[in-house]
Amino acid sequence: MSDPAGKPCIICVAITGSLPTKADNPAVPITVAEQIESTHEAFEAGAAIAHCHVRDDQGRPTSDPDRFAALKEGLEKHCPGMIVQLSTGGRSGAGQARGAMLPLRPDMASLSVGSNNFPTRVYENPPDLVDWLAGQMLDYGVKPEIEAFDLSHILQAKLMAEDGRLAGTPYVQFVMGVKNAMPADRDVFDYYIHTVKRLFGADAPWCAAGIGPNQIVLNEWAIVAGGHARTGLEDNVRLDRTTLAPSNAALVARAVELCGKYERPVATWQQARQILGLRMPR
Repeated sequence: MSDPAGKPCIICVAITGSLPTKADNPAVPITVAEQIESTHEAFEAGAAIAHCHVRDDQGRPTSDPDRFAALKEGLEKHCPGMIVQLSTGGRSGAGQARGAMLPLRPDMASLSVGSNNFPTRVYENPPDLVDWLAGQMLDYGVKPEIEAFDLSHILQAKLMAEDGRLAGTPYVQFVMGVKNAMPADRDVFDYYIHTVKRLFGADAPWCAAGIGPNQIVLNEWAIVAGGHARTGLEDNVRLDRTTLAPSNAALVARAVELCGKYERPVATWQQARQILGLRMPR
């Protein structure tokens, strides 16, 4: 493994998600205005990507494209240059409603290419829906982030890239620590990296996300191994077992501190766009 010291690390902040509520942590941003403010703080703390879900007036997850549009507009105004990544996840809608925001042409969108178990349900990503979402991303020039909840999802991304359903080199995020899905297992993590490098090349960028107390674990593993890191209140509402995170920015600051420890400069939004092959904003 080459020495990752000096290699910029992209920090993604997952600001809200579909599950956390203010009862879990009052800092969880629910309204679009709260999300914009929270993301701006995280952007100033070092995050270059905002991974975004939206909620309805009752705080429930939704795929409402109008809410996504308002959030995207606010982020582009108040966090200029930051990469906006919208979620097509299955907790926010069903079927093609999950991709209703893709015509907004965000920089990126999440794409799950296979199904797996979640804590209380099956996270269903049937092949026809995966193909439709991928096709919409191609049509609107949206770069997918492949959410790998299982090894097979990395290999499926390779197949989709080979046959033209994905453009360019897939950007894969390893998601570990979801109950009933892949745990935060170091041997598996290392094999994920091996698989990405074998399939997509030694320099292919990748990211990792850990759920709950695994967040800081995966942050450190990824930063040490030369990958990129996701943090934020979507995945984890605590700094430790007894302390709630005061903000998304506080979780970003924790990842920034790890970057400093391992001599990884935090990627600016310009560097992040270059690494991921994204267009620069006009």
